[in-house]
Amino acid sequence: MKLTVKVMDIAAQGVLLHITDAWTIGVLEGDRVRVLNEATSESVSAIVNITSSFLTQGSIGVYQKTNGRVGFKEGAIAEVRETERLASIDYIKKKMDGQHLSKEEMLAIVKDTVAENLSPVEMAAFVTASYIHGLDMDEVEHLTRSMVETGDRIQFATHPIVDKHSIGGVPGNKISLLVVPIIAASGLKIPKTSSRAITGAGGTADLMEVLAPVEFSSAEVKRMTEKVGGSIVWGGATNIAPADDRFIMVEYPFRIDATGQMLASVMAKKSAVGADLAVIDIPVGNGTKVATVQEGRRLASQFMELGERLNIHVECALTYGESLVGHSIGPNLEVYEALSVLEGARAPGSLIQKSLSLSGIVLEMAGKAARGQGYAMAEGILTSGKALEKLRQIIEIQGGKPDVRSPDILPGEHHFVVNAPLDGYVVGLNNRSLITIARAAGAPHDRGAGIIIHAKKGTKVKQGEPIMTIYAERSWRLQKAVEIGRQLMPVLVEGMLLGHISPVHWV
Repeated sequence: MKLTVKVMDIAAQGVLLHITDAWTIGVLEGDRVRVLNEATSESVSAIVNITSSFLTQGSIGVYQKTNGRVGFKEGAIAEVRETERLASIDYIKKKMDGQHLSKEEMLAIVKDTVAENLSPVEMAAFVTASYIHGLDMDEVEHLTRSMVETGDRIQFATHPIVDKHSIGGVPGNKISLLVVPIIAASGLKIPKTSSRAITGAGGTADLMEVLAPVEFSSAEVKRMTEKVGGSIVWGGATNIAPADDRFIMVEYPFRIDATGQMLASVMAKKSAVGADLAVIDIPVGNGTKVATVQEGRRLASQFMELGERLNIHVECALTYGESLVGHSIGPNLEVYEALSVLEGARAPGSLIQKSLSLSGIVLEMAGKAARGQGYAMAEGILTSGKALEKLRQIIEIQGGKPDVRSPDILPGEHHFVVNAPLDGYVVGLNNRSLITIARAAGAPHDRGAGIIIHAKKGTKVKQGEPIMTIYAERSWRLQKAVEIGRQLMPVLVEGMLLGHISPVHWV
């Protein structure tokens, strides 16, 4: 069927058909058609949307991404016909039935995901089926290798290449801003591809963007890493394991992070950057992704097994996850805290100890330090100022200002101080509630928004003393965050006296 093209300013794959034309072709909403540009002989398979009023009969709306592949001009004539069903849809249905997927079947699904041939419904079906039925280790390996194969890869001339990753779930986990420069200052290469916050208040890429641009191609990442030893970039801009970002966007509305998908997500990026060694941070505790040490050990064994299959030496660190790392949540606040430590501050202890511990593991894995001596070597690099100098080199090569100092990083101009309601001790911090409040204040989009925790778990406080300050760049966001904070009560303060019980005297 020949239809007149209307190029539509919609940044997606697909086409729009009038309902009568769709009936004539024999397709329904969500079906696919083959669209041919006779002038260029280019054709593309596209998902169908249907309208009864937006287009006139005899015309076809072609979305931007689809038109980028066939090159129609406004008013051109397109040949449109029903097309074959994608094999990957049958493989998704197979997983929905709880069956095992082969290497070839997994690759077909990932290829169609990257090419945006699958509709949002079809992608959601795959992610949901993988979440409900799980992926065995063979399927995880197939998914990981498929994600690597369908994206860019970096190959370095010298080795070892090292990497680190935290599975997340803990607010304020700013340690990459210390770990990467410590490792790079030791002479190792660490191309750190990072994520932006999805459900959190600041991913590593959001934090680094306070200091320098983070969107680079894989070739640029290689060049920068070879020159200064390290980089901290947003993985979504590199085309490294591009299927991962598409799967994450499907997972986001459901707040799910299936183990198989997570393993593949982490390790595909390590493999794609050519990592020989990787340390995985697994925060453990209530309110994290991993509730118990037993679960943490089980996940660690899975990471290490997958690493063996990919020829990557993996070691894991089970870390305390029931409280934020340091005292800050939100891009500017976290960057200020990290820079302060690099500049010589000896607090907060949780940030310093966790960063040095993970750095030490990497140094020992790479043979830079003897077993048991990695922490001390990392501490020496930090206290000598070498890590600060290395971060400045990374900032400069990524286009930032290398002479930036912690006082230059400012919080939002609006703030609200939460005081202790009574004398006592801080007995609990709710990580999820703290993240919710920080996001309500505007983080991570508003870089100055976030939270400073003045009293962490176990701290003795007096009535009226500050226990938390909320920052925002806009007054209405601060008001919203304060209202949510009053509902959630993320910091729990209790006195030592839990109750008063006396005998009952009968008259």
